[in-house]
Amino acid sequence: MPSAAPDGIPVPGDGALPAASAAAFGERSFGFYVHVPYCATRCGYCDFNTYTAKELGGGASQASYAQNAIAEIRMARRVLGDRYVPVETVFFGGGTPTLLPARELKAILKAIRDEFGLDAAAEITTEANPESVDEKYLVELAEGGFNRISFGMQSARRHVLEVLERGHTSGRPEQCVRWAYDAGFEQVNLDLIYGTPGETDDDWRASLEAVIAVYPDHVSAYSLIVEEGTRLAARIRRGELPDIDEDVHADRYTIADELLTAAGYSWYEVSNWAVSEDARCRHNLLYWSGADWWGIGPGAHSHVSGTRWWNVKHPAAYAQRVAEGRSPGHARELLNAADRRVERILLELRLSDGLDLALLSRQGRAAAGRAMQQRLLEPLPFADGHAVLTLRGRLLADALVRDFTD
Repeated sequence: MPSAAPDGIPVPGDGALPAASAAAFGERSFGFYVHVPYCATRCGYCDFNTYTAKELGGGASQASYAQNAIAEIRMARRVLGDRYVPVETVFFGGGTPTLLPARELKAILKAIRDEFGLDAAAEITTEANPESVDEKYLVELAEGGFNRISFGMQSARRHVLEVLERGHTSGRPEQCVRWAYDAGFEQVNLDLIYGTPGETDDDWRASLEAVIAVYPDHVSAYSLIVEEGTRLAARIRRGELPDIDEDVHADRYTIADELLTAAGYSWYEVSNWAVSEDARCRHNLLYWSGADWWGIGPGAHSHVSGTRWWNVKHPAAYAQRVAEGRSPGHARELLNAADRRVERILLELRLSDGLDLALLSRQGRAAAGRAMQQRLLEPLPFADGHAVLTLRGRLLADALVRDFTD
Protein backbone atom coordinates (compact mmCIF):
# COMPACT_ATOMS: atom_id res chain seq x y z
CA MET A 1 0.00 0.00 0.00
CA PRO A 2 1.17 3.60 -0.56
CA SER A 3 3.15 5.12 2.29
CA ALA A 4 1.83 7.91 4.51
CA ALA A 5 1.90 11.53 3.38
CA PRO A 6 4.92 13.56 4.56
CA ASP A 7 4.65 15.84 7.56
CA GLY A 8 4.62 19.62 7.31
CA ILE A 9 2.74 22.64 8.64
CA PRO A 10 -0.96 21.90 9.23
CA VAL A 11 -3.34 23.23 6.58
CA PRO A 12 -6.20 25.39 7.99
CA GLY A 13 -9.59 23.74 7.88
CA ASP A 14 -10.84 26.24 5.31
CA GLY A 15 -7.68 25.80 3.21
CA ALA A 16 -6.80 29.52 3.43
CA LEU A 17 -3.41 30.47 2.00
CA PRO A 18 -0.85 32.69 3.73
CA ALA A 19 -1.60 36.33 2.90
CA ALA A 20 1.49 36.80 0.73
CA SER A 21 0.71 33.76 -1.42
CA ALA A 22 -2.95 34.72 -1.79
CA ALA A 23 -2.00 38.24 -2.86
CA ALA A 24 0.46 36.98 -5.48
CA PHE A 25 -1.98 34.55 -7.10
CA GLY A 26 -2.37 35.48 -10.75
CA GLU A 27 1.20 36.62 -11.29
CA ARG A 28 2.12 33.25 -12.83
CA SER A 29 0.49 30.76 -15.16
CA PHE A 30 -2.14 28.60 -13.44
CA GLY A 31 -3.27 25.03 -14.05
CA PHE A 32 -5.10 22.13 -12.44
CA TYR A 33 -3.91 18.59 -11.79
CA VAL A 34 -6.70 16.07 -11.15
CA HIS A 35 -5.52 12.86 -9.49
CA VAL A 36 -7.79 9.88 -10.15
CA PRO A 37 -6.40 7.21 -7.80
CA TYR A 38 -7.96 4.06 -9.24
CA CYS A 39 -6.51 1.19 -11.24
CA ALA A 40 -7.99 -2.11 -12.40
CA THR A 41 -4.83 -3.89 -11.17
CA ARG A 42 -1.60 -2.75 -9.57
CA CYS A 43 1.50 -3.03 -11.76
CA GLY A 44 4.44 -4.76 -10.13
CA TYR A 45 6.71 -1.70 -10.25
CA CYS A 46 4.12 0.87 -9.12
CA ASP A 47 4.30 2.77 -5.84
CA PHE A 48 2.02 5.65 -6.89
CA ASN A 49 -0.93 6.72 -4.74
CA THR A 50 -3.37 4.42 -6.51
CA TYR A 51 -5.84 1.78 -5.35
CA THR A 52 -7.48 -1.28 -6.81
CA ALA A 53 -10.99 -2.26 -5.71
CA LYS A 54 -9.44 -4.77 -3.27
CA GLU A 55 -7.12 -2.15 -1.75
CA LEU A 56 -9.74 0.60 -1.51
CA GLY A 57 -11.56 -0.77 1.52
CA GLY A 58 -14.64 0.79 3.08
CA GLY A 59 -15.54 4.46 3.30
CA ALA A 60 -14.60 5.36 -0.25
CA SER A 61 -16.28 4.89 -3.58
CA GLN A 62 -15.01 5.26 -7.12
CA ALA A 63 -18.57 6.17 -8.09
CA SER A 64 -18.53 9.27 -5.84
CA TYR A 65 -15.10 10.48 -6.95
CA ALA A 66 -16.35 13.05 -9.48
CA GLN A 67 -18.67 14.80 -7.03
CA ASN A 68 -15.87 14.98 -4.43
CA ALA A 69 -13.43 16.38 -6.97
CA ILE A 70 -15.99 19.01 -8.02
CA ALA A 71 -16.48 19.96 -4.37
CA GLU A 72 -12.72 20.55 -4.03
CA ILE A 73 -12.71 22.66 -7.22
CA ARG A 74 -15.38 24.88 -5.65
CA MET A 75 -13.32 25.05 -2.47
CA ALA A 76 -10.34 26.17 -4.57
CA ARG A 77 -12.45 28.99 -5.97
CA ARG A 78 -13.34 30.15 -2.45
CA VAL A 79 -9.72 29.97 -1.29
CA LEU A 80 -8.30 31.81 -4.30
CA GLY A 81 -10.98 34.48 -4.34
CA ASP A 82 -12.73 36.00 -7.31
CA ARG A 83 -9.62 37.16 -9.19
CA TYR A 84 -9.94 36.14 -12.84
CA VAL A 85 -6.99 33.90 -13.71
CA PRO A 86 -7.98 31.62 -16.60
CA VAL A 87 -6.70 28.07 -16.40
CA GLU A 88 -4.01 27.36 -18.99
CA THR A 89 -3.61 23.60 -18.46
CA VAL A 90 -5.59 20.75 -16.93
CA PHE A 91 -4.02 17.32 -16.48
CA PHE A 92 -5.93 14.21 -15.35
CA GLY A 93 -3.43 11.69 -13.98
CA GLY A 94 -3.47 8.62 -11.84
CA GLY A 95 -4.01 5.84 -11.46
CA THR A 96 -6.12 5.40 -14.53
CA PRO A 97 -8.43 8.39 -15.09
CA THR A 98 -10.13 6.58 -17.96
CA LEU A 99 -11.55 3.97 -15.58
CA LEU A 100 -14.15 6.65 -14.87
CA PRO A 101 -16.96 7.11 -17.36
CA ALA A 102 -16.15 9.82 -19.88
CA ARG A 103 -19.14 11.85 -18.66
CA GLU A 104 -17.53 12.12 -15.20
CA LEU A 105 -14.19 13.37 -16.54
CA LYS A 106 -16.14 15.90 -18.61
CA ALA A 107 -18.14 16.97 -15.53
CA ILE A 108 -14.93 17.65 -13.60
CA LEU A 109 -13.53 19.65 -16.50
CA LYS A 110 -16.80 21.59 -16.77
CA ALA A 111 -16.58 22.49 -13.08
CA ILE A 112 -13.08 23.93 -13.63
CA ARG A 113 -14.36 25.86 -16.65
CA ASP A 114 -17.41 27.16 -14.77
CA GLU A 115 -15.52 28.19 -11.63
CA PHE A 116 -12.32 29.58 -13.15
CA GLY A 117 -12.64 29.83 -16.91
CA LEU A 118 -10.32 28.19 -19.40
CA ASP A 119 -7.77 30.03 -21.50
CA ALA A 120 -8.82 30.02 -25.17
CA ALA A 121 -5.81 27.81 -25.99
CA ALA A 122 -5.94 25.67 -22.84
CA GLU A 123 -4.22 22.28 -22.98
CA ILE A 124 -6.51 19.57 -21.54
CA THR A 125 -4.79 16.20 -21.02
CA THR A 126 -5.77 12.84 -19.63
CA GLU A 127 -3.61 9.80 -19.06
CA ALA A 128 -5.05 6.49 -20.22
CA ASN A 129 -4.33 2.79 -20.05
CA PRO A 130 -4.73 1.55 -23.62
CA GLU A 131 -7.12 -1.22 -22.51
CA SER A 132 -9.41 1.27 -20.73
CA VAL A 133 -10.54 3.18 -23.85
CA ASP A 134 -12.12 2.49 -27.21
CA GLU A 135 -13.01 4.64 -30.21
CA LYS A 136 -16.35 5.77 -28.77
CA TYR A 137 -14.83 6.77 -25.43
CA LEU A 138 -12.11 8.84 -27.13
CA VAL A 139 -14.64 10.63 -29.33
CA GLU A 140 -16.69 11.51 -26.25
CA LEU A 141 -13.64 12.96 -24.49
CA ALA A 142 -12.59 14.99 -27.53
CA GLU A 143 -16.10 16.36 -27.94
CA GLY A 144 -16.03 17.30 -24.24
CA GLY A 145 -12.97 19.52 -24.62
CA PHE A 146 -10.00 17.17 -24.10
CA ASN A 147 -7.32 17.88 -26.70
CA ARG A 148 -4.31 15.89 -25.47
CA ILE A 149 -3.96 12.28 -24.29
CA SER A 150 -1.06 10.26 -22.89
CA PHE A 151 -1.09 6.48 -23.27
CA GLY A 152 0.99 4.24 -21.01
CA MET A 153 2.69 1.95 -23.52
CA GLN A 154 5.90 1.11 -21.60
CA SER A 155 7.09 -1.55 -24.08
CA ALA A 156 6.18 -3.25 -27.34
CA ARG A 157 7.52 -6.62 -26.18
CA ARG A 158 5.19 -9.01 -24.37
CA HIS A 159 7.82 -10.53 -22.05
CA VAL A 160 8.82 -7.03 -20.86
CA LEU A 161 5.18 -6.12 -20.20
CA GLU A 162 4.81 -9.33 -18.22
CA VAL A 163 7.73 -8.42 -15.93
CA LEU A 164 6.17 -4.97 -15.40
CA GLU A 165 2.74 -6.63 -14.89
CA ARG A 166 1.23 -4.23 -17.40
CA GLY A 167 -2.36 -5.00 -18.29
CA HIS A 168 -2.44 -4.36 -22.03
CA THR A 169 -1.64 -6.35 -25.12
CA SER A 170 1.14 -5.56 -27.54
CA GLY A 171 -0.05 -3.34 -30.38
CA ARG A 172 -2.96 -1.84 -28.46
CA PRO A 173 -1.21 1.50 -27.65
CA GLU A 174 -0.36 2.04 -31.32
CA GLN A 175 -4.01 1.42 -32.25
CA CYS A 176 -5.08 3.90 -29.58
CA VAL A 177 -2.86 6.59 -31.10
CA ARG A 178 -4.68 6.22 -34.41
CA TRP A 179 -8.08 6.27 -32.69
CA ALA A 180 -7.15 9.40 -30.71
CA TYR A 181 -6.12 11.38 -33.78
CA ASP A 182 -9.24 10.21 -35.62
CA ALA A 183 -11.37 11.31 -32.64
CA GLY A 184 -9.98 14.84 -32.88
CA PHE A 185 -7.22 14.95 -30.26
CA GLU A 186 -4.62 17.51 -31.26
CA GLN A 187 -1.73 15.97 -29.31
CA VAL A 188 -0.87 12.40 -28.34
CA ASN A 189 1.93 11.10 -26.11
CA LEU A 190 3.24 7.58 -25.63
CA ASP A 191 5.05 6.72 -22.37
CA LEU A 192 7.91 4.20 -22.46
CA ILE A 193 9.99 2.60 -19.70
CA TYR A 194 13.51 1.30 -20.29
CA GLY A 195 15.77 -0.92 -18.23
CA THR A 196 13.23 -3.56 -17.22
CA PRO A 197 14.95 -6.76 -16.04
CA GLY A 198 15.19 -9.10 -19.01
CA GLU A 199 14.85 -6.35 -21.61
CA THR A 200 17.55 -6.35 -24.31
CA ASP A 201 18.81 -3.58 -26.56
CA ASP A 202 16.84 -5.18 -29.38
CA ASP A 203 13.67 -5.16 -27.25
CA TRP A 204 14.16 -1.47 -26.53
CA ARG A 205 14.81 -0.64 -30.17
CA ALA A 206 11.66 -2.54 -31.14
CA SER A 207 9.62 -0.45 -28.70
CA LEU A 208 11.01 2.80 -30.06
CA GLU A 209 10.46 1.68 -33.65
CA ALA A 210 6.84 0.77 -32.84
CA VAL A 211 6.31 4.27 -31.44
CA ILE A 212 7.95 5.98 -34.38
CA ALA A 213 5.83 3.93 -36.81
CA VAL A 214 2.62 5.59 -35.54
CA TYR A 215 4.39 8.94 -34.98
CA PRO A 216 2.68 10.55 -31.99
CA ASP A 217 3.81 14.14 -31.60
CA HIS A 218 5.28 13.49 -28.13
CA VAL A 219 7.25 10.65 -26.52
CA SER A 220 8.29 10.23 -22.88
CA ALA A 221 10.94 7.66 -21.94
CA TYR A 222 11.74 6.96 -18.29
CA SER A 223 14.28 4.67 -16.70
CA LEU A 224 12.75 2.00 -14.51
CA ILE A 225 13.13 2.85 -10.83
CA VAL A 226 12.69 -0.06 -8.43
CA GLU A 227 10.86 1.27 -5.39
CA GLU A 228 10.96 -0.49 -2.04
CA GLY A 229 7.68 -2.13 -1.13
CA THR A 230 6.73 -3.05 -4.69
CA ARG A 231 6.34 -6.59 -5.99
CA LEU A 232 9.13 -5.95 -8.49
CA ALA A 233 11.54 -5.02 -5.68
CA ALA A 234 10.62 -8.21 -3.85
CA ARG A 235 11.26 -10.34 -6.96
CA ILE A 236 14.68 -8.77 -7.45
CA ARG A 237 15.52 -9.21 -3.77
CA ARG A 238 14.61 -12.92 -4.00
CA GLY A 239 16.86 -13.31 -7.05
CA GLU A 240 14.00 -14.09 -9.43
CA LEU A 241 15.01 -11.15 -11.63
CA PRO A 242 18.37 -9.39 -12.17
CA ASP A 243 18.96 -6.06 -10.47
CA ILE A 244 18.96 -2.74 -12.31
CA ASP A 245 22.18 -1.86 -14.18
CA GLU A 246 22.86 1.89 -14.43
CA ASP A 247 25.22 1.39 -17.38
CA VAL A 248 22.43 -0.39 -19.25
CA HIS A 249 20.11 2.52 -18.47
CA ALA A 250 22.64 4.94 -19.94
CA ASP A 251 22.95 2.85 -23.09
CA ARG A 252 19.16 2.67 -23.47
CA TYR A 253 18.81 6.42 -23.06
CA THR A 254 21.43 6.99 -25.76
CA ILE A 255 19.58 4.62 -28.09
CA ALA A 256 16.32 6.48 -27.45
CA ASP A 257 17.83 9.87 -28.20
CA GLU A 258 19.50 8.55 -31.34
CA LEU A 259 16.37 6.95 -32.82
CA LEU A 260 13.95 9.70 -31.79
CA THR A 261 16.22 12.46 -33.08
CA ALA A 262 16.63 10.67 -36.40
CA ALA A 263 12.82 10.42 -36.64
CA GLY A 264 12.33 14.17 -36.19
CA TYR A 265 11.82 14.47 -32.44
CA SER A 266 13.78 16.93 -30.28
CA TRP A 267 14.42 16.59 -26.56
CA TYR A 268 13.16 19.50 -24.47
CA GLU A 269 13.38 17.88 -21.03
CA VAL A 270 15.70 15.03 -20.10
CA SER A 271 12.96 12.39 -20.41
CA ASN A 272 10.73 14.05 -23.03
CA TRP A 273 10.86 14.53 -26.80
CA ALA A 274 8.45 16.38 -29.12
CA VAL A 275 8.14 16.90 -32.87
CA SER A 276 7.81 20.69 -32.43
CA GLU A 277 7.77 23.37 -29.76
CA ASP A 278 3.96 23.41 -29.94
CA ALA A 279 3.89 19.69 -29.16
CA ARG A 280 5.66 20.08 -25.81
CA CYS A 281 3.56 19.26 -22.76
CA ARG A 282 2.58 22.68 -21.45
CA HIS A 283 1.28 21.29 -18.17
CA ASN A 284 4.65 19.77 -17.30
CA LEU A 285 6.37 22.96 -18.40
CA LEU A 286 4.13 24.77 -15.91
CA TYR A 287 5.62 22.59 -13.14
CA TRP A 288 9.17 22.96 -14.44
CA SER A 289 8.93 26.76 -14.67
CA GLY A 290 7.73 27.18 -11.07
CA ALA A 291 4.22 28.33 -11.99
CA ASP A 292 1.05 27.71 -9.95
CA TRP A 293 -1.33 24.77 -9.92
CA TRP A 294 -4.04 23.30 -7.73
CA GLY A 295 -4.00 19.52 -7.27
CA ILE A 296 -7.41 17.89 -6.93
CA GLY A 297 -7.92 14.46 -5.38
CA PRO A 298 -6.32 12.12 -2.82
CA GLY A 299 -2.59 12.70 -2.41
CA ALA A 300 -2.49 15.49 -5.01
CA HIS A 301 0.13 18.23 -4.56
CA SER A 302 -0.48 21.94 -5.17
CA HIS A 303 1.62 25.09 -5.37
CA VAL A 304 0.55 28.72 -5.27
CA SER A 305 3.08 31.52 -4.98
CA GLY A 306 5.58 29.79 -2.73
CA THR A 307 3.11 27.73 -0.70
CA ARG A 308 3.11 24.00 -1.45
CA TRP A 309 0.64 21.56 0.08
CA TRP A 310 -0.49 17.97 -0.37
CA ASN A 311 -3.80 16.26 0.26
CA VAL A 312 -4.51 13.29 2.49
CA LYS A 313 -3.65 10.14 0.57
CA HIS A 314 -6.46 7.65 1.09
CA PRO A 315 -9.69 8.18 -0.88
CA ALA A 316 -11.80 7.49 2.23
CA ALA A 317 -10.07 10.22 4.26
CA TYR A 318 -10.27 12.57 1.28
CA ALA A 319 -13.99 11.92 0.79
CA GLN A 320 -14.73 12.46 4.48
CA ARG A 321 -12.97 15.82 4.64
CA VAL A 322 -14.59 17.10 1.47
CA ALA A 323 -18.05 15.95 2.68
CA GLU A 324 -17.49 17.91 5.91
CA GLY A 325 -16.55 21.04 3.97
CA ARG A 326 -12.96 20.90 5.24
CA SER A 327 -9.79 21.22 3.21
CA PRO A 328 -8.42 17.80 2.25
CA GLY A 329 -4.92 19.24 2.69
CA HIS A 330 -2.77 17.03 4.91
CA ALA A 331 0.12 19.48 5.37
CA ARG A 332 2.03 22.27 3.63
CA GLU A 333 5.38 24.02 3.46
CA LEU A 334 6.37 27.60 2.74
CA LEU A 335 9.24 27.94 0.30
CA ASN A 336 11.79 30.65 1.02
CA ALA A 337 13.99 32.35 -1.56
CA ALA A 338 16.78 29.79 -1.10
CA ASP A 339 14.37 26.87 -1.58
CA ARG A 340 13.00 28.36 -4.76
CA ARG A 341 16.47 29.08 -6.14
CA VAL A 342 17.52 25.45 -5.62
CA GLU A 343 14.33 24.23 -7.29
CA ARG A 344 14.92 26.51 -10.26
CA ILE A 345 18.42 25.08 -10.68
CA LEU A 346 17.13 21.49 -10.44
CA LEU A 347 14.37 22.05 -12.98
CA GLU A 348 16.04 24.42 -15.44
CA LEU A 349 19.08 22.18 -15.74
CA ARG A 350 16.85 19.42 -17.13
CA LEU A 351 15.40 21.63 -19.88
CA SER A 352 16.71 22.30 -23.37
CA ASP A 353 16.01 26.00 -22.73
CA GLY A 354 18.95 25.83 -20.37
CA LEU A 355 20.01 26.92 -16.90
CA ASP A 356 20.52 30.56 -16.00
CA LEU A 357 24.04 30.43 -14.54
CA ALA A 358 23.32 33.59 -12.53
CA LEU A 359 21.31 31.37 -10.18
CA LEU A 360 24.47 29.56 -9.07
CA SER A 361 26.63 30.40 -6.07
CA ARG A 362 30.35 30.92 -6.53
CA GLN A 363 30.92 27.24 -5.83
CA GLY A 364 28.12 26.32 -8.22
CA ARG A 365 29.62 28.43 -11.01
CA ALA A 366 32.97 26.73 -10.45
CA ALA A 367 31.23 23.34 -10.73
CA ALA A 368 29.54 24.51 -13.95
CA GLY A 369 32.92 25.52 -15.32
CA ARG A 370 34.28 22.04 -14.63
CA ALA A 371 31.23 20.50 -16.28
CA MET A 372 31.90 22.56 -19.40
CA GLN A 373 35.50 21.40 -19.49
CA GLN A 374 34.25 17.81 -19.24
CA ARG A 375 31.74 18.49 -22.04
CA LEU A 376 28.76 17.78 -19.81
CA LEU A 377 27.46 21.32 -20.19
CA GLU A 378 27.76 23.85 -22.99
CA PRO A 379 26.76 27.50 -23.51
CA LEU A 380 23.28 27.84 -24.98
CA PRO A 381 23.44 29.71 -28.30
CA PHE A 382 21.51 32.99 -28.45
CA ALA A 383 20.83 32.95 -24.70
CA ASP A 384 23.51 34.90 -22.90
CA GLY A 385 24.46 33.44 -19.51
CA HIS A 386 22.55 30.19 -20.04
CA ALA A 387 24.00 26.69 -20.43
CA VAL A 388 22.45 23.42 -21.53
CA LEU A 389 23.30 19.79 -20.87
CA THR A 390 25.06 17.81 -23.58
CA LEU A 391 23.85 14.26 -24.28
CA ARG A 392 26.48 12.91 -21.89
CA GLY A 393 25.48 15.55 -19.36
CA ARG A 394 21.86 14.42 -19.49
CA LEU A 395 23.00 11.00 -18.34
CA LEU A 396 24.56 12.62 -15.25
CA ALA A 397 21.93 15.31 -14.61
CA ASP A 398 21.16 14.26 -11.02
CA ALA A 399 24.82 14.32 -10.00
CA LEU A 400 25.33 17.72 -11.64
CA VAL A 401 22.38 19.18 -9.74
CA ARG A 402 24.08 18.17 -6.48
CA ASP A 403 27.35 19.81 -7.61
CA PHE A 404 25.59 23.01 -8.67
CA THR A 405 23.55 23.43 -5.49
CA ASP A 406 26.26 22.61 -2.91
